Amino acid sequence: MTALGKLFRTTAFRLTLVYLLLFAFFAAALLGYFAWNTNRLINDQITTTVNGEMSELSELYTKRGLRGIVFAIENRALRPGANLYLITTPAGQAVAGNVSSLAPGVLEKTGWSETPYRRLDDPDSSNHRALVKVEALSSGFRLLIGHDLEERRRLFDIVGDAAKWSVLIVVVLGLGGGIFVSRRVLRKIDAITGTTQRIMAGDLSGRLPVGRSGDELDRLAENLNTMLERIEALMTGLKEVSDNIAHDLKTPLTRLRNRAEEALARSSNEADYRAALESTIDESDGLIRTFNALLMIARAESGQARDNMTLFDAAEVAVGIHELYEPLAEDADLVLKVETSLAPLHGNRELISQALANLVENAIKYGKPATADAAEMPEILIQARREGDQVLLSVADRGPGIPEADRKHAVQRFVRLEASRTLPGSGLGLSLASAVATLHGGELRLDDNHPGLRVTLVLPAATGEALAGQSANVQQKSA
Repeated sequence: MTALGKLFRTTAFRLTLVYLLLFAFFAAALLGYFAWNTNRLINDQITTTVNGEMSELSELYTKRGLRGIVFAIENRALRPGANLYLITTPAGQAVAGNVSSLAPGVLEKTGWSETPYRRLDDPDSSNHRALVKVEALSSGFRLLIGHDLEERRRLFDIVGDAAKWSVLIVVVLGLGGGIFVSRRVLRKIDAITGTTQRIMAGDLSGRLPVGRSGDELDRLAENLNTMLERIEALMTGLKEVSDNIAHDLKTPLTRLRNRAEEALARSSNEADYRAALESTIDESDGLIRTFNALLMIARAESGQARDNMTLFDAAEVAVGIHELYEPLAEDADLVLKVETSLAPLHGNRELISQALANLVENAIKYGKPATADAAEMPEILIQARREGDQVLLSVADRGPGIPEADRKHAVQRFVRLEASRTLPGSGLGLSLASAVATLHGGELRLDDNHPGLRVTLVLPAATGEALAGQSANVQQKSA
């Protein structure tokens, strides 16, 4: 398709043509209305003038007879102007006036009519027209008074010329503007099309060009770029997850196979087989936990968990996690404490509970200081509180913490820092917590606890509408 053909087929050019036709129609209608009103005004002026003169001359004929009216018409016919006068005998012969000829039948009927005429003082005026009024006098005489319509014809010519030039100017400017706008839009559309073709070819790093005008196309490009960034991040994450699963799950699966093979080759009694099966079950449970964590992260990132969101108090979740993990902390020679205040949340309680549980498990595993006072057990603090329009769920420990340079990297899937590689785990705890925070419109923060690490889920607090809706639901159920 040629560039001109693409230009003519753009929506912007078609809209320009539509608006051009509408504007030309309204301009023509406006000029037509102006011409019609002007014509009516001229006719009203003519009829008023002619009626006034007709009354004067009729009254003069009544008072002074034929001689008086003839004298008056001859005097008025000599005045410069466009008025016409004629008085005829009952046989149609002219007695006085400045009209030499009229259209046939004009004098036979009384009243108003529009007719071509010829003046006595202008033999070449045969193409002129006039609006005349004929009145019958006593004794059969006829009196005609009229006015030339040359002014009206000139006005129509002026309006017609103005209409032609106006339409021509509108068409030229409209087509020029349409071509300019269409080419501008077409350049942006072509740029967007080229970028999308590169993206479809596999280059997810491509972004749509954004201009400085801030128009609807720029806003669309900005939103699409945000979407492309999200898609690129998801695809990159999917690739990393696939690579990490293939790499990190290969080791436990290999151990499973080796233990099973070793049990078949070396076990000689029931106790050996039982020990091999128990070891296999433990390794399988670890794999199942890893896959469950991956599934929960996938649910959180895809937004599927939004269907199960309810209103609840995050303080209750923190107290429940404290009761569940307090014995495990004591076995690790740690003190698990909890501090709560009213913290209303609207979200998926299961995912938030799991995210907080992951943070507590990480604190128990990695939050024990390398050197501790034997007289005092190190503590882990769980907090749930509201600050302004946010709810903060935090877990703070006194361990070695995470260096600031590694904190962004620590929330990625299967990432295990150097200090934790010798401990059991899959490296998905912080990833799940980060995905849950993002699902609820919040974020996961990793801060220094001086010493230790403070991990905080920052979530939007429940709004008044959500609280009112929950109260209404409770009242409806109780009713």
